[in-house]
Amino acid sequence: MMRVFSSRLQWDSQPNPLSLLLAEKRRSGAAILDLTESNPTRAGLDYPGDELLAALADPRALRYDPDPRGLLAAREAVSEYYAQRGMELPASRILLTASTSEAYSYLFKLLADPGDEILVPRPSYPLFDYLAAMESVSVRQYPLRHDGVWHIDFGALANAITPRTRAIVVVNPNNPTGSYLKRSEWERLRTFGLPILSDEVFSDFAFAPDSDRVATLAGPSDALTFSMSGLSKIAGLPQMKLGWIVAGGPDHAAALEGLEWIADTFLSVATPVQWALPRILEASATVQEQIRRRTRTNLEHLIECSSGSACRCLHAEGGWYAVLEVPRIRSEEEWALGLLDASDVLVQPGYFYDFEAEAFLVLSLLTPPTIFVEGLRRILDSALRWS
Repeated sequence: MMRVFSSRLQWDSQPNPLSLLLAEKRRSGAAILDLTESNPTRAGLDYPGDELLAALADPRALRYDPDPRGLLAAREAVSEYYAQRGMELPASRILLTASTSEAYSYLFKLLADPGDEILVPRPSYPLFDYLAAMESVSVRQYPLRHDGVWHIDFGALANAITPRTRAIVVVNPNNPTGSYLKRSEWERLRTFGLPILSDEVFSDFAFAPDSDRVATLAGPSDALTFSMSGLSKIAGLPQMKLGWIVAGGPDHAAALEGLEWIADTFLSVATPVQWALPRILEASATVQEQIRRRTRTNLEHLIECSSGSACRCLHAEGGWYAVLEVPRIRSEEEWALGLLDASDVLVQPGYFYDFEAEAFLVLSLLTPPTIFVEGLRRILDSALRWS
């Protein structure tokens, strides 16, 4: 039979057992304690609604005057965002996208031909395979190791590089491990001579200061770098659909020229959100502070309650997630299914994020505290009972 659709779409579309059980529980009317909630607009935060809506009512949005790199006023607002964090960054080094996912798509187009390879961390964001496949690019994984803290396995990274490797992705801080890139790691990454793609969407959400941390690669560099961020996490507004790429290092001007050609083909960033960007970024401070308070409070509770239990909270430095190691008497899938079936608690198993070993559960620290506290209590009770 003749193939109709691209092979890039040949993924398993069957729902996994956890999704099937969740749908069944919801049909039965069960009150699910969802410890996977990552949508800030559904997490009970108090948004400055009047200010955000007024920002979107800018009359300049009625005129279409596209700039492939993004409107200058919007890029200058991104420059100001970095200036407030102690970094002078000209708007000429910034290109706007509709999202970080689109930023990855543009960068894969820029750097790789079909069949080329991109190195990505493991464990990490579970969308890389799909984003790469859409560009006919392959991903190869390099591991992060945990020995009390998370770090890059540079020996494994070096072994993963082939003649077709075109870039190294770092997620800083990582999702879901919450680990930031360290200065010594950055020094070693630069020696590989490959472009570095740094996903920094959670960078503003550190749990504590650390002078050894590299919070962003947007500054001066002797390596070609692309730092990515956007409103989805910075302002807690994923529906606004605006992100950006900051290019730096050798050949960054040529890279931006190539990115401009790509962006000009799609022109996907909406005009209203670009004009609104300065006011949205200004208003984001109140949302960020709420998220910081909640994630820190939930993490502190998790650490306190898991201490001395059969479970262990792995060290996290920032972001919206925590990793809980549970007894290996069950597989991660059995843990997740058992908690949902018997305790009405929804968590994500570590294999969703490509953890190499068992048994880990990923919890969202963005979860409303009352739900998080009760959900964690049921998890720890189950661990005690099942052990």
